[in-house]
Amino acid sequence: MKKIKLAEGIHMLSMNVEDMLFEGMWEIANGVTLNSYIVKGDKTAIIDGVIGWDGVPETLYKNLEEIHLSPKDIDYLIVNHMEPDHSGWIENFEKINDDFTILCTEKAAKLVTSFYGDNNRIKIVKEGDVLDLGNGKKLSFHPVPNVHWPDTMLTYESSTKTLFSCDMYGAFGKMGEHHFDDETTSEEVEFFEKEGIRYYSNVMTTFTPMVRKAIEKSKEFNINTIAPGHGPLYRKNPHKIMDDYLRFSQYAEGAGKNEITILWGSMYGMTAKAIAFVENVLAREGIKVNKLEMPLESESEMVATAIKSAGIIIAAPTYEYKMFPPVATAIDELGRKKVTGKVAFYFGSYGWSGGAEKELKEIIERNRMKWDFIESVEFEGSPRQKDLEKIEAGILELVDKIKNKILE
Repeated sequence: MKKIKLAEGIHMLSMNVEDMLFEGMWEIANGVTLNSYIVKGDKTAIIDGVIGWDGVPETLYKNLEEIHLSPKDIDYLIVNHMEPDHSGWIENFEKINDDFTILCTEKAAKLVTSFYGDNNRIKIVKEGDVLDLGNGKKLSFHPVPNVHWPDTMLTYESSTKTLFSCDMYGAFGKMGEHHFDDETTSEEVEFFEKEGIRYYSNVMTTFTPMVRKAIEKSKEFNINTIAPGHGPLYRKNPHKIMDDYLRFSQYAEGAGKNEITILWGSMYGMTAKAIAFVENVLAREGIKVNKLEMPLESESEMVATAIKSAGIIIAAPTYEYKMFPPVATAIDELGRKKVTGKVAFYFGSYGWSGGAEKELKEIIERNRMKWDFIESVEFEGSPRQKDLEKIEAGILELVDKIKNKILE
């Protein structure tokens, strides 16, 4: 765990975590940081505290000592969000300090009780409530429900103009020596662009309308620094991450980079025979291609790649009168995540009977995805020249349609 001074009286405790599934399901190949913050006036508050991924209280002892604090000096625990990667330390903290107050939203208060037992230390805060820590440090609280849990809030420190945003404005990816946007190299900027999209797509996409509201609320503050619960901090240009999150939210509703994702699967290689042909056509047209073979690709990567692409090509055979299950499952997951408005094209092989296209339409309609489909191409067995010509025509129509969707 690292200790970094943000401003006078404000420190960040940050630790990298890897070899885990985020939320028990999302593979994060490049790890993630867990950030918590200490704000010290005459009294002291921890915001989204982290004792350690293993929950060992002694980790907190050591780190507090290094910034000249005793655990018993902590008067307030600010719970911006009750998800256990931010709140799981509460139970252990009671072993360190039996005299503190938890500040959180009403919905979070119910979760504190249900997760960690009855607690008479809770103080519910509402929009605009202020906690004066003394010595110029004042924290105000601003609920942003359903980002991405219903209990979430932002905390703002007025003297340093710091917005503690919890999951909002977060990113996957471990941090090395550079924790602030004005320190990052061009390679790190590119890395956190990719990891930011992965984080947004895996964690936030379902709640895109609420994220937009949180962006607008953020703009009401005079901000010097945005300090999220995961990923880098933004002090050079805090509005950039707001703009990035707005862009990510537009990806979730059909916009994308000048890229096309081929989401595909093949049982015996018949559908696969057309994939190389498709790649050649897209290369000729100057389009970057992301190729995801299901079920070999993780859902985390699949969702992240699909959401940032302006167009989607679905290539899958019929299997038992329906779509090849790994690809059908991937499309359904995009539906569950409410990825809407994409321009798409489907082709695939069948044997004794078709059926994949019918199930694809059912998935799209059931999830209200509102994807704009080019006319599909299904072929019996291997694709013949006439089938490839139809596929090429579909691809060219797709390429033309995504021009109005590109948002870099």
